[in-house]
Amino acid sequence: MTSTRHARILSVLSADGEATVEALADTLRVSPSTIRRDLNALDAAGLMRRVRGGASIERDPVSITQTAVQQRAEKQRIASAAAAEVRDGDVVLIDIGATCALVARELRGRKITVVTASLAVVDELREDDDLELIVLGGAVRKNYQSMVGAFALQALTQIRASVCFLGTSGVQADGSIHDSTPTEVPIKQALLDASERRIVLADGAKFPGVSVARVAGPERIGMLVTDDGADPATLAELRRAGVDITIA
Repeated sequence: MTSTRHARILSVLSADGEATVEALADTLRVSPSTIRRDLNALDAAGLMRRVRGGASIERDPVSITQTAVQQRAEKQRIASAAAAEVRDGDVVLIDIGATCALVARELRGRKITVVTASLAVVDELREDDDLELIVLGGAVRKNYQSMVGAFALQALTQIRASVCFLGTSGVQADGSIHDSTPTEVPIKQALLDASERRIVLADGAKFPGVSVARVAGPERIGMLVTDDGADPATLAELRRAGVDITIA
């Protein structure tokens, strides 16, 4: 268990450059004191650097820039293809995450209703007079720019949406959708419950990505929008389960 936690901590740091003790504890579903011990051990081994309130890791700036540009382009293509699935008059549920926020940007000026718990989506759409924006209430999670909790879940039980766009941290070999933050899972499941069409957004890096908590099996997904970096075997499994695949 310790070695697995250490590997996952390093994976998070490699992706983000730094992380707080609280964020890592939430992601890995362990106590902050356990994370502090893990970080001290990894720091002593020279694998990362312990900083006040968390940890950081050195990364190659050139590699980071190239990866960021590449991922941004892939996410943008996915967002554009996903937004094309929205029809005028639709009620659209949008999950948290960078690709979901890009979908929101693509939907500016549309005659639709958008419902979200993502602060990033709110930032993209709050000045748009053409669409109606409904913000789910709840406790604000600043690290994830999201709102979670009973208020958001209760609100979602009153909504029937035309389509939802769901983010994910990992698409597993059996086609199931996972998330790296268990706190977000009930919201994601409620988004699926409230929607007629269910579209998952996942770039190739999400195959298999990070898996902490299972959100849903492939039977609950109508469409996956991804790029040509997605694992072919996993895509085949999704197709067998009846999921439509769009390669952006």
